[in-house]
Amino acid sequence: MTSTHPRKRPQRRSEIPHGPQQDTGLQQIRDALPPAPAPCTVEPAPCPVGDGVPPELLALVTHHCRRINAYLARAQYLQTLHGDDMRQWQRLVLYALTDALAHNHLLVGTLAAYLQRQDLDPDLLRRYLQSPDPDRYITREAVQHLDGLTGAVPEEAAEPVWTGVGRHIARDGD
Repeated sequence: MTSTHPRKRPQRRSEIPHGPQQDTGLQQIRDALPPAPAPCTVEPAPCPVGDGVPPELLALVTHHCRRINAYLARAQYLQTLHGDDMRQWQRLVLYALTDALAHNHLLVGTLAAYLQRQDLDPDLLRRYLQSPDPDRYITREAVQHLDGLTGAVPEEAAEPVWTGVGRHIARDGD
């Protein structure tokens, strides 16, 4: 008896590394990140937290992920706007991608600073960041952002930009 179904095509293998190969490659990129120009270490000042994730952290992740996704979508969309103009495309796509990267670094640094403040074991923090050096992410801006999220009073006379953004996120949920 002959099957009426056509033979399945052999599965194509992707040339893009994935699994352990890609994980190793990503780790190499993380290891090559330089420390922040003015790295910060946050002194432990744990606030009692239950088992749930504090709402301001959920709002923080939502806020920055929306911004990151918008910049990435813009970078992708630029091919339809400027696919025939290399100079315009390269300028705009790199603006969008570096803005997404800046939001990502700020998000990671703010979360890392929060965990440091909660007195998370430094080895765990390094493991979670997949980096031997948390100073790659915890910058002055990340600490200011965390201060805004947690309602800390800034030391500067004028409130830093990221402190204000953090307050807005904590207050409005995004």
